[in-house]
Amino acid sequence: MAIVVNLDIMLARRKVKSRELAAHIGITEQNLSLLKSGKVRGIRFGTLERICEYLDCQPGDLLEFQPGGAQVEDTDAF
Repeated sequence: MAIVVNLDIMLARRKVKSRELAAHIGITEQNLSLLKSGKVRGIRFGTLERICEYLDCQPGDLLEFQPGGAQVEDTDAF
């Protein structure tokens, strides 16, 4: 997929653990891991909003367009 998720970079910059973010935004650590690895097809705006609020960032800090990216498997959005 041509959309790259840079959530792991933002977590490192903010020195936030995945477990802490997952608890705050109300999703499982497993779903957060899937998001970090880019193995999801979508994300709800409400989830994206809570992530940005907690990490004090913009959606563009988390998502990047790279033409010619690899395909990912179908996974439900959370």
